[in-house]
Formats: sequence, structure tokens, C-alpha cells
Amino acid sequence: MIAAYSRPSMACAIIKGSDKYPNINGVVYFADVPGGVEVHTEITGLPSYSPASGSNSPIGPHGFHIHEIGDCSPMDFKKAFTSTGGHYNPTSVPHGNHAGDFPVLFSNNGYAAMSFFTNKFKVVDIIGKAVIIHENPDDYRTEPAGNSGVRIACGVIVEYIFE
Repeated sequence: MIAAYSRPSMACAIIKGSDKYPNINGVVYFADVPGGVEVHTEITGLPSYSPASGSNSPIGPHGFHIHEIGDCSPMDFKKAFTSTGGHYNPTSVPHGNHAGDFPVLFSNNGYAAMSFFTNKFKVVDIIGKAVIIHENPDDYRTEPAGNSGVRIACGVIVEYIFE
């Protein structure tokens, strides 16, 4: 007999790049664990690091967040994935401590992999929201989004079901 289903305990987001960065692909997994959620990501096709120079922001390490709305509709580069709204911030805390604020992604020849733990949400809370990767690093202080630049990749968070 199959146990009664109550709520999602795992979710994932399939990440796809914007028109400017079509080679970005990857996945972000979310799993409820005691006390919070384990997040694991593996991304390929990220742009190479470029330091800030003059009035140009750096490219990478990449801001990495959950955004409020799971709509990865493509748009032109400077407005790509703006339909996802702002950072997921259900407790209205200052930037740097939003539930959706994640560590930056460091690209190694276009590849990034990372796992971390957060106690700021459960998997059920984030179903239908979006994961966004930004072109620039997050400074974790500028309101409301950390000055992390344009959105270069997106994925909608969906329940992950084992068959």
C-alpha cells in the first residue's frame, strides 16, 4: 500500500539560459531534511569571469536566488526573466537575509556545482517560484536585489516525484 501523500519533500528547477547566454543549462534540486532544506545545483555554460573595469561591472561570480514568480518568459537581454519579480522574501527582511538569497555561483570554465543548507523555507513553500542566475555577483547589501545585474538564466521550481 502506498503511504498517504501530504506535501512535496523534493523539488527541482531545470535551468535554461537567456537569449544572450543560450548555452547555460543545469538543474537545482531541493530536498527537505531535518531542520531545513538541502540545495544542490550543477550548471554548465556559464560565462567566463571578467573583472570590473571602468564603469563595467564584473561578470561572475554569479548572483543566485529564488524569485517570487515562476515565469521564465524570455525577453530581450536587459529585461530577461523580469517576469519572475523580486527575491523570495516572505518575512520582509533586509537584503542579504532574504529566504531566496543564496551563495554566489563560481564558474570554473563554465561549470559550477554547489550544495548548501538553508533553514529559511521548506520545499512546499517554493513550489511555483523561480531560480534565477545573474550576470554579476550579489553584494548582499544593496536593496532590494544586491546589485547583481541582469538575469541570465531561469528555471521554475516544480515538485520532484520519484516513480
